[in-house]
Amino acid sequence: MAVSCASSSLASSLPHDFDSQKLSFLSTLKTCKSIQELKQIHASIIKTMPFPETQLPFSTKLSALCTQSFLIDPRYALSLLTQLRTPNLPLYNAIIRGLSISDNGSIEGLVVYKEMLSKGIVPDNYTIPFVLKACAESGAVREGEEVHGQAIKMGLASDVYVSNTLMRMYAVCYVIRSARKVFDFSPRRDLVSWTTMIQGYVKTGFAREGIGLFFEMYRENLQADGMTMVIVLSACARLGGLRLGRKLHRYITSNSNVNLDVFVGNALVDMYLKCGASNFARKVFQEMPVKNVVSWNSMISGLAQKGEFKESLSMFRKMQRLGVKPDDVTLVAVLNSCANLGILELGKWVHAYIDRYQIKADGFIGNALVDMYAKCGSIDQAYWVFQGMNHKDVYSYTAMIVGFAMHGQGEKALELFSEMPKMGIQPDEVTFVGVLTACSHVGLVEEGRKYFENMSIIYNLRPQLEHYGCMVDLLGRAGLINEAEEFIRKMPIEPDAFVLGALLGACKIHGKVEIGERVMKKIEKIEPRKDGAYVLMSNIYSSANRWRDALKLRKAMKERNLMKTPGCSSIELDGVIHEFQKGDKSHPNTKEIYNLLGEIANHLKNNGLLPHTSLLS
Repeated sequence: MAVSCASSSLASSLPHDFDSQKLSFLSTLKTCKSIQELKQIHASIIKTMPFPETQLPFSTKLSALCTQSFLIDPRYALSLLTQLRTPNLPLYNAIIRGLSISDNGSIEGLVVYKEMLSKGIVPDNYTIPFVLKACAESGAVREGEEVHGQAIKMGLASDVYVSNTLMRMYAVCYVIRSARKVFDFSPRRDLVSWTTMIQGYVKTGFAREGIGLFFEMYRENLQADGMTMVIVLSACARLGGLRLGRKLHRYITSNSNVNLDVFVGNALVDMYLKCGASNFARKVFQEMPVKNVVSWNSMISGLAQKGEFKESLSMFRKMQRLGVKPDDVTLVAVLNSCANLGILELGKWVHAYIDRYQIKADGFIGNALVDMYAKCGSIDQAYWVFQGMNHKDVYSYTAMIVGFAMHGQGEKALELFSEMPKMGIQPDEVTFVGVLTACSHVGLVEEGRKYFENMSIIYNLRPQLEHYGCMVDLLGRAGLINEAEEFIRKMPIEPDAFVLGALLGACKIHGKVEIGERVMKKIEKIEPRKDGAYVLMSNIYSSANRWRDALKLRKAMKERNLMKTPGCSSIELDGVIHEFQKGDKSHPNTKEIYNLLGEIANHLKNNGLLPHTSLLS
């Protein structure tokens, strides 16, 4: 209706010699429905009337149409500016708005805004938010502060739409104090104001402050909506506060303003899993009337991150049965679970799925495939995937280096590490765990020392407990027990049970009873309720024929109610993992399994092969 009126008004103001063809153009413009159609009409006008002065009435009309939301093409509208003697504010608003939401156009939007000001056109409460959005998209906080100052001078800063956009701009640019200042001085706050400020806190790492502001909003008797609750639940997930999460869940169910849709449901599932309450997560998931792939990913990834790998794969199989198509996030989580359980067959199925649907085995998926194959014992297949990756990052190299180290191929691991600087890839702390492990397995003591020193000298990485543990293991395996003990004594950080355990393990291999006793006393103080060190020390005594001391230690374990953790082994058969613990007879084929083990033992004995028990705990 507005376009029709504008067309009628323009037609009545035209000169008498304005011919029917030109009026036809106006009529066509009135019914224009798309930007492509608009450009075609404009091309016809230019062809029919090549002189700018004859095009002017149409340029005015075209620019008016460009301000319609469904016809915005910022760069096309920009071209019309050159044809207008007096461009108006709505056209500038349309152009700045279009540029602020277009790819790589936000900087250009700021340039157009400055040009508008230079022509004496005064911005309004629509212009400022578009310009601030352009500042946020381009990270131009200094320009945003200038726009803020202009908004104050023109009396626009008190407008709620302007103040909300100011808060968002400051939050996106990580100037959270300025965002809070705008919030505090806003004369009027709506739900968007509160949600924007809460989101700003959460996005910039101040989850606790975001939660605090939510409860302040609650005390102001302002009801949250679904978007607010998704943000608040994400803050709760970061804090890992289950009690708070349960409180928020009750608020959602009792608040009619919050629609328990798929987005809120996904946020609840994610929150419960990150707070360690998988049962609550399952309940919410099961009760969700609508689920999308993000819902399934929340459960599959969340369970895997909690170490519940079997449950994660069980959820994936259920997802498959229901015909839900997995995405990259799903596949990475499934591969992670396969890697940790050693389920090679399912891992291969995921790889075949990736190939079938022509998904690029790069980035997260490629890295997950390399890690899965390496941990499932297929190191050659892991390297084949690694070599086929077009884009490798530090995680790709680290997964492969750690994989080679795990398989005793230390030389290959170190060769790969030397390739990283040539590719412009900086190693991280986990990379050096793989490198030091490789040195330990191959017995490269001097090389290990060099890499450990280079961590801080060349790569500016501070060694963590894992790296000290690797060094102790390296020295211990090489028989340098005294040096390993001295290395621990000079550590700048307090050694943990992992570091001391590496030395205790070396004492067992090399029969160093006295040093073992000193180490045992330290471990006992750190982990008095763990059985591992007691068992290891007992075996050290047994190996040295100090049976009385071994028995005394076993007795101390019994008095402290420390039960030895039973040994566990597993095997994959037809995609199913079968686990066995020492003395376990729960498997349905237990009788056949023990009969076969007996036959193998007799065969070994008959051929003069006896087990080497000195390394058994």
